[in-house]
Amino acid sequence: MTLPELAPEIVRFYTETVDEADRLTTTADGRLELVRTQELLHRHLPTPPARILDIGGGPGAHARWLVEDGYQLHLVDPIQRHIEQAKETGATVELGDARQLTAGDASYDVVLLLGPLYHLIDAAERHQALTEAHRVLKPGGLLAAAGINRYASLFEHAAFAHLHKEAMQASIGGILETQVHDGKKAFTAAYFHSGEQLRAEVHSAGFDGVEVLGVEGPAWSMLAAAERNTGEDFRDTPLFASALAAARVAEPYPELLAASSHLLALARRPV
Repeated sequence: MTLPELAPEIVRFYTETVDEADRLTTTADGRLELVRTQELLHRHLPTPPARILDIGGGPGAHARWLVEDGYQLHLVDPIQRHIEQAKETGATVELGDARQLTAGDASYDVVLLLGPLYHLIDAAERHQALTEAHRVLKPGGLLAAAGINRYASLFEHAAFAHLHKEAMQASIGGILETQVHDGKKAFTAAYFHSGEQLRAEVHSAGFDGVEVLGVEGPAWSMLAAAERNTGEDFRDTPLFASALAAARVAEPYPELLAASSHLLALARRPV
């Protein structure tokens, strides 16, 4: 099967620029994303050994703990480097693409889309990925789909003490206006969602009961600022615990969605 074309800047970014295997473990804000994603998923996942399809699962950051929890997990990713790394998690793995899955209809209890939606710039391609997720889910099955928050780059570059530069202001202003990062500098090509947009896209693909939650909450950029500007490790500190508590306290308030770095949509395929 010929896979859909992946933007070359995305391939270069994950093959040559960053090691995605380290992103959720080596910084405090990365660890916050991991811990919060785990606790949000734990609330909704069926009991093991349910079958989970981890689409765009990268090197297996989430596959690892899900396999350890007893789930039957199959990981699909378009980057060969990630596939080789993910083999170490104990999951089965496959080089593949969210827009064209090999899985059979109604074959999984849970589908994770924790990366693909923000690397598919075109709305039609995001819809294609979501309808493929809908197809392979069993009736009543759970979808968990992540998006990058529209305002994440504003908070991040303020935390990194970059935003006083006019060129950076122009760059971030462009992302806020278009909701797209072109992938020419730093991060790769990406689409930035609002909470309502993510909810609407998931609903339009046929899912019911869509709920969108903030992952890191309103204090993640404080963690990032403390760590990047001091060079110290804040992963196991009262400041980390405070940021985690802030994310939990903020959950019931949709107006605070805009302060998170990532958004997580949870929904079900209708029975």
